[in-house]
Amino acid sequence: MKELVEFLAKALVDNPDAVQVNQVEGEKSVILELRVAPEDMGKVIGKQGRIAKAIRTVIKAAAAKEGKRVVLEII
Repeated sequence: MKELVEFLAKALVDNPDAVQVNQVEGEKSVILELRVAPEDMGKVIGKQGRIAKAIRTVIKAAAAKEGKRVVLEII
């Protein structure tokens, strides 16, 4: 899951070296914290949050196959 978010974020931003994904495991859920350079924040979020919503949809579909719940936080 972490690798998927990292791959998607690096494809979107101008500075892929600044992309960091931190994974926090819970009992039934996983929290993924995505950090990007400040100038790339708009590219990851998108207009009215459309790109962020699309990324969340993709990782939720991948997590459903594993029977987990995933939350993506963009920091």
